[in-house]
Amino acid sequence: MDDLTRLVTQSLGAIMVALAVVILGLIVIILVLIRRTSRLDRRIALLTAGGDGTSLEATLEAHIDKVYAMAREVDELEVRTAVLERAGEFAFQRLGLVRYNPFEDTGGNQSFALALMDRHGDGFIVSSLHTRAATRVYGKAIAQGKAEGALSAEEAEALRIALASGTGPAKA
Repeated sequence: MDDLTRLVTQSLGAIMVALAVVILGLIVIILVLIRRTSRLDRRIALLTAGGDGTSLEATLEAHIDKVYAMAREVDELEVRTAVLERAGEFAFQRLGLVRYNPFEDTGGNQSFALALMDRHGDGFIVSSLHTRAATRVYGKAIAQGKAEGALSAEEAEALRIALASGTGPAKA
């Protein structure tokens, strides 16, 4: 044990210098790590702050609220669209117009036959006969693409045009 004491005593100066160098090295490493940590803290603070200075959490919550609001609006639009689609089936979707001159003594194609029908082929035909003395208007009902009464050649042509103009089940 005396040998060890003598060895340490003789090398005490060198050991102190070595320990001082190690301590200084550790202090430098600690200062570098503190500097890096503070830089990372600043970067994280910038990253997690929203565009208006709020936190990232608040920004994400606001975006999630917007997403839920948009989902509610889409659901409302789906309901409204379904109502409009159901109502649209009964709107005039098929149209046929034939203009003609029924009498030689009148000028131009002032008379007409107009067929208006919904998607299912239900509707009516309006005919107008124009003469020098008067104009007469007639109406005939159409059910599932077929007239309930006899049709003139022009009315039949207007019905054919109207049935060909739409899409869907009405075929006469």
